[in-house]
Amino acid sequence: MSDNILTYFEQIKAQGLSIDITRGKPDASQLDLANGLLSMSVEPFDGNVDLRNYGEPHGIKDARVLGSEVLSAPFENVITGEQSSLMLTYQMILSKYLFAKPLPWRDIENPKFICPVPGFDRHFRMLEDFGIEMITVPLEEDGIDTEMLSEVLHNNSNVLGIICVPRHSNPSGEVYSDENINQLFKIGKKYSEDFLFLFDHAYLVHDFLPTKNQTPVWKLAERNSTTNQTVVVTSFSKVTFGGGGLSFMVAASENLDLIKRIRGSMVICPDKVNQKRHTQFFKDLNAIKDHMKKHADLVRPKFEIAYKALETLDKEIGEYSQPTGGYFITFTSKKGIASRIVELCKEAGVLLTPAGATHPYGKDPKNNTLRIAPTFINESDLKVAMEVFVAAAQIAHAEN
Repeated sequence: MSDNILTYFEQIKAQGLSIDITRGKPDASQLDLANGLLSMSVEPFDGNVDLRNYGEPHGIKDARVLGSEVLSAPFENVITGEQSSLMLTYQMILSKYLFAKPLPWRDIENPKFICPVPGFDRHFRMLEDFGIEMITVPLEEDGIDTEMLSEVLHNNSNVLGIICVPRHSNPSGEVYSDENINQLFKIGKKYSEDFLFLFDHAYLVHDFLPTKNQTPVWKLAERNSTTNQTVVVTSFSKVTFGGGGLSFMVAASENLDLIKRIRGSMVICPDKVNQKRHTQFFKDLNAIKDHMKKHADLVRPKFEIAYKALETLDKEIGEYSQPTGGYFITFTSKKGIASRIVELCKEAGVLLTPAGATHPYGKDPKNNTLRIAPTFINESDLKVAMEVFVAAAQIAHAEN
């Protein structure tokens, strides 16, 4: 490490920066793409349904049809919910916890769940809320390490299921291959006919570079005869507005009944006016794809800025993922210095997602994995943030 890096870092610290790249959020220009929703006129009646009143607990027909197109699933199996896929996921877990048959999850001794890593911190927090032990399985380029999955299931009882992000995995960007998902179904089904395959397809339509083809998860579940064990969710949280989008879930059999039951207790009725706005704004799946191309044009340059900065790091210091979609980059250091990089960046006025957030309980056993979220800040600030990150990684590596 040269003295120039230390000098640069001291100069940066003196500038009093305040840059936050902790969360993967759209920036204002992306949100502007959906501003037409704000002024869209909606008639109060949709056929014989009064959009202003109670009713249609599973979503209006047009919204469920749109969801069925997005998820490539039968309309009858789709419900339309509020804002985020995370909310529907939480409701699904809650319904299993309270009402699953033959035994509610709350009555199972030491229940466990499989969590691929690196993974999504909010998934981990949700499972921790329910006292469900999380067992990690590493991710590979094409998806889950299925050999390790088989080993984990062989050595553990009361594993209830797996939660994963199969396209542009949060935060490292893997796109699961069809073969990987088929293997996942085969292994989980063999372990237990009650094993839950929970797919959070949060970045289903969020490609910003050419991405390999992936058969819709529900179609693969149909081919593997696992629809009764499979739940797939997605949302428009990063398509239209963060707090004002729609979410969709496809499920079957008991899982569909359970989500309807829990929502019947929690949600008197969905925001049907907002659902109608969205179905007018997006006439079909092609309209969504056209809209997401505009998002891609705004997101892509920021990832290119991040990649350009990370390319300057010696590979002896660390490596980084290069996703073709989604909202995150994962940096993996060769030494256990993730927490030190976060500390140094904070000293320079750049906030990162905490070290450990990519693993259950906030504990990264190697202390070497960090999530970078480049989308929310402007390009000028991002360039500075990435320069700080690179310098911090070099300093932390030399210190260790």
